[in-house]
Amino acid sequence: MKILKCTIIAVILVVSLTSCGNGVSSQPATKKGFTSIEKELKNKFGVDAYYTNLHISYDNTVGNLIGVTVTEAPESLKMGQWNLMRGSWKQNSEISLEVPEGSKAADFMFQLNDQINLSKLGELVETSSEQLKAEKNIENPALSMAYINFPENGDISKTEYDVVLQPENGGTKFTFRYKLNGDFIEMDY
Repeated sequence: MKILKCTIIAVILVVSLTSCGNGVSSQPATKKGFTSIEKELKNKFGVDAYYTNLHISYDNTVGNLIGVTVTEAPESLKMGQWNLMRGSWKQNSEISLEVPEGSKAADFMFQLNDQINLSKLGELVETSSEQLKAEKNIENPALSMAYINFPENGDISKTEYDVVLQPENGGTKFTFRYKLNGDFIEMDY
C-alpha cells in the first residue's frame, strides 16, 4: 500500500511539473488553443489589462512564444514588455508613454474582451490555413506569427488580425489580413 501511495504521488508530481512548463507553449494554433492563451494572459495580467502589442509566434523547438506590451493602469503611462517562452514569463523592459495633450492613454490601447480577442484570432489562423491548403496546395501550413494590429491613433475600428503562415518545413511566408469583425482583407506573400 505504501509503494502504491508513493507511486501515485510521484505520477501526480511528474504530470504537474511537465504540464506547467508546456501548457501555453504547446497550445495549437486554433480557436481553442488561442482561447487558452488568452486565459493565461488574463491570469497573468488581469482581466482589465490594457495592451498596445500582442503577438504569438511559433518555433518548432520551443513552441509558442508570446510577446505583449501591457499595463494594468493606463493612466500611469507605464507599460511593461513581457515574453512567455517555455512556460516562463520574463519582463524585458518598462516603457514610458507619451500621449497627446487632453487625451487619455487608454484611448491608445486595447483590452481583450468581446470586441478584440484571441479566440477570433485563433479562428482566423484556422481559416487562413484552410485557404492556403486550397489555393496554394500547401499540405501542412504552420503558424509563423499571429498578432493583433492595433492602430497607433487608437481608432479601434481600424484594428486588424494578422496571420503569417508558411509550409511546415519553411519557405515562403503568407500573410493574411482581416478586419476586426473577421472579414478578409487580403493575402500577401
